[in-house]
Amino acid sequence: MYEANATVIGTIATQPIKRDLTNGEQVVTFRLASNSRRLDHASGQWMDNGTLYLTVSCWRRLVPGVDASLRRGDPIIAYGQLRSHEYRSKDGVERRDLEMRATAVGPDLSRCAAQVTRWSDLAPRNTSAGSSAVGRVPVGDPPGEDAAVAGSAAPARGNTPESVST
Repeated sequence: MYEANATVIGTIATQPIKRDLTNGEQVVTFRLASNSRRLDHASGQWMDNGTLYLTVSCWRRLVPGVDASLRRGDPIIAYGQLRSHEYRSKDGVERRDLEMRATAVGPDLSRCAAQVTRWSDLAPRNTSAGSSAVGRVPVGDPPGEDAAVAGSAAPARGNTPESVST
């Protein structure tokens, strides 16, 4: 099977919705709008040149981060596999929707500022003596049930989220 992976820069057009599926998995979906612009050399003005709309679905490890961090209107960069979904609407018209099964999603830092909170900073720390691996959380793993999520009043167990600067 051929996979068409792409990076799309745009703005979240609809509020992301998290759904619990019957098989126990979760998914977050939203619509992304990407505007194309070009410079009109005659007038020196930037002109809108069309908008690409696509549905983005976020699975597994993306669910907690996207659900806690992103909202309608946020500028983002999304990377993933593109698929065309063809269907017939209720009025009988054949339609086609472009979908992205996202591998990575994040804020577009050329259009906003963001504070990064790492899952490993939110994980409970085990201070008891023992194996050096005790209390470690691999980077990128989602927080456990006891960990705080982004947007809560305070980070879990007194850990302060680390700011990232360039």
